[in-house]
Amino acid sequence: MTDFPVEPTFPAVRAWYAAGGAPSEAVSQILERIRAESPGGVWISLFSEKALLDAAKKLERAAKLLAPEERATRFPLYGFFFAVKDNIDVRGLETTAACPAYAYAPAKSAPVVELLLQAGALAVGKTNLDQFASGLVGTRSPYGACPNSHNPQYISGGSSAGSAYAVATGLVSFSLGTDTAGSNRVPAGFNNIIGLKPTRGVLSTEGVVPASRNLDCVGIFALQCSDAVEVYEILAGSGARESAGPCPRSSRLPRSDGDIRRGKPFVFGVPDKLEFYGDKEYQRLFDEGVQRLRDLGGRERRLPFAFFQETGNLLYAGPCLAERYAAFGEFLETHAGQVDPVVTAIVTGAKKFTAADAYRCQYRLRELRALTRPLWRELDMLFVPTAPTIYTIEQLRRDPFRLNANLGYYTNYVNLLDLSAIAVPSGFTRDNLPFGVTMLAGAFGEKRLLPLAEAYHKTANLPFGACRRQRRRECMEIAVVGAHMRGLALNHQITALGGTFSRTCRTAPRYRMFVLPGEPARPAILRTDDGCGRALEAEIWNLPMDNVGPFLSGIRPPLSLGTVILEDDKEVKGFLSETYPLASAKEITDLGGFRAYLGSAEQPGR
Repeated sequence: MTDFPVEPTFPAVRAWYAAGGAPSEAVSQILERIRAESPGGVWISLFSEKALLDAAKKLERAAKLLAPEERATRFPLYGFFFAVKDNIDVRGLETTAACPAYAYAPAKSAPVVELLLQAGALAVGKTNLDQFASGLVGTRSPYGACPNSHNPQYISGGSSAGSAYAVATGLVSFSLGTDTAGSNRVPAGFNNIIGLKPTRGVLSTEGVVPASRNLDCVGIFALQCSDAVEVYEILAGSGARESAGPCPRSSRLPRSDGDIRRGKPFVFGVPDKLEFYGDKEYQRLFDEGVQRLRDLGGRERRLPFAFFQETGNLLYAGPCLAERYAAFGEFLETHAGQVDPVVTAIVTGAKKFTAADAYRCQYRLRELRALTRPLWRELDMLFVPTAPTIYTIEQLRRDPFRLNANLGYYTNYVNLLDLSAIAVPSGFTRDNLPFGVTMLAGAFGEKRLLPLAEAYHKTANLPFGACRRQRRRECMEIAVVGAHMRGLALNHQITALGGTFSRTCRTAPRYRMFVLPGEPARPAILRTDDGCGRALEAEIWNLPMDNVGPFLSGIRPPLSLGTVILEDDKEVKGFLSETYPLASAKEITDLGGFRAYLGSAEQPGR
């Protein structure tokens, strides 16, 4: 049997099964790809191979009892693998919201997950996120910063970072995220995939760790529009619309973009005030996107953007923030040392607002909704950049508040105004970074948006996510013996560049180890053939060849890249030290490795 599809769109996966493939045969391939191609910061937990294989075989047995046409009806997502953001409950895996101190074992899966399982889909595992879904960056997590699928020095976007990466790289066919202020749309835009954010309340948020309970939405990531729609139709109507009108139990969306292809006219709005924070490439690509809509028959209308901006500012700069504090603020304050300090600072900022402020905010929000609601009778959609620019992981580390706020310029107002949205891939910068656009409509506007989004995506003629790029990347094996090992101080330097863990091993018994002065503590190894050396603990990491240079540029003297001999006599690249600083350095060879030193009484402070 041929390999499971590299680009696992729904048509490709169905064709693979039609040719004789079986879900149980795909399990080992999917897990092997995840192990080989997932850098740190993508997954928080995975089902074991046995558990996933048992679920696949159970599905196969149930399907065999049905005629082919019955199987398609009973199991419309037969054998599709999916991932779930780790603030959504999945029975059998902990829910952490990217905070180990908060973790709990759910008694049952969230309804949105259960509906997918009943439809024949197979949940692979839980993905990383900005802690408590508070961020648009994908870096605010103790499980590591999730890298961009096209350039690991850049952010993936958040908070649904891992879910977007898993789809973009073809590890799963679709995934679930959540979206309060853009958490499903921004990572879709940064990873060249579809991000469908349905109307608030259409998809159930039961079993979702709340960020802002009145605004939270479950979102869908997929490689193409039609795939996202199939998932949406299975989940639509599972929620409850308590404040914005009835929630339809059936929300079937149109499947064809034929009217758009035939040039049926439509009207799209564009903000009169566009902001790109100096990013000329994103500005150029958005202008090209506007022209693409004109070519599809669209008529552009410039709209005042001030009301949208004002609404967006209410979310994090106003008393709307108090709803996040109500959800988990007290937990943050009682677990201060176990929570990301940026998340804590943002959410506890709500304490400065009064109850009177909250009421004034609600009054103004009603006015803003009334002022913007008539637009949806005149427009087929509002067309905006998904994000005004993109940043590197390092830039976010240096300036976490302001840069995160910049990313919400086109997203923060959407759920406050009760809008539906689809983030669509649109192009690439000259540095090969994805750029995306978002199409917006009023509540229940998904039916209006989908044909436009599908036609736009097809005419862009873009690759699916980063699937083929991921498979093409050649890697170098690198042995690390110190602070770059898993869980240690410099591990982020290798995971941020797409490095993936391979195995633990030992060096040949030919090396001495010393501790270099400075912070963080770094070891240095020196090869010796005089019988004074010994085998040392090491880890082997696979680093994409195109990122070896950037990795080396961050290595400080006296270390340099050389050849390390392993216990089995295999030679791999690794870091060796020059001899000049070692005469005064502390030798720790007899401890057998850097981890042993960190846990020993010889480490300063112990």
